[in-house]
Amino acid sequence: MTKQKNVFLLLLTAAIWGVAFVAQSVGMDYIGPLTFNCIRSLLGGLVLLPLIWFMDRVRKKEGKKQLETAGEKRMLITGGICCGLALCFASNFQQFGIQYTTVGKAGFITACYIIIVPVLGLFFKKKCSPAVAAAVLLSVAGLYLLCMTGGELSVNKGDLLMLVCALLFAVHILIIDYFSLAVDGVKMSCIQFFVSGMVSGVGMLLFEQPDMGQILAAWAPLLYAGVLSCGVGYTLQILGQKGMNPTVASLILSLESSISVLAGWVILGQRLSGRELFGCVLMFGAILLAQLPVSIPVKE
Repeated sequence: MTKQKNVFLLLLTAAIWGVAFVAQSVGMDYIGPLTFNCIRSLLGGLVLLPLIWFMDRVRKKEGKKQLETAGEKRMLITGGICCGLALCFASNFQQFGIQYTTVGKAGFITACYIIIVPVLGLFFKKKCSPAVAAAVLLSVAGLYLLCMTGGELSVNKGDLLMLVCALLFAVHILIIDYFSLAVDGVKMSCIQFFVSGMVSGVGMLLFEQPDMGQILAAWAPLLYAGVLSCGVGYTLQILGQKGMNPTVASLILSLESSISVLAGWVILGQRLSGRELFGCVLMFGAILLAQLPVSIPVKE
């Protein structure tokens, strides 16, 4: 029963993240990308504060060790800042890119981070399995069909920004992988949201002219992206992955790309051509292939 509950939580997370692409797209009708990400990130951090307070109280009652040493605090703050900066740049490239492409394409191109992560791992002397190598080739074919239009080798501006976003999210994942074993994941997430929000806020004040009336008009997409996508989505991911095979968990979460296509179609009426749909199919196949477990022969 616990495993079924975890699967449900991860599916719910993928659904929340998939629909978030719609909220991000709609939010651009009212406010600028930097303003949207500033408010969204700060809301995500605020949502996690009560959870952190509650978790600390539970640990204290159970007599578990609290964060005490200066080294642990330093590691937590460093990890939060690094994650926050990576998240800030990744989410802003995504927010700028979604203005020039469809919700469905944005979701699938962003999902390329699942393939980019093992490729970047090669630079850290981590082996790339044949399945991952095949997935990279398959994703390139899918991206070609998805992004190249009119028979010309020209990439849509939004698609290119989304590719940069996918690369930055891959870096974000590697940073989390480095710090997550040594720090409290929820606390680090909270710090990263506040860092991302403050850095985006600086850009907002420098390059945009935030208007309170327009911000209030965008309350629905902002609340969804901030409270649900950032705060609730991340929390559900932590709860859902507890005790789960990470390969299975990441496979379920990657369904956000498919959900983004459905959400864009149902809510916004956005449609993809047959060529673009086939590109999505190839990319989704690449995502699945990249997540297949690899058996390592044991020498006797």
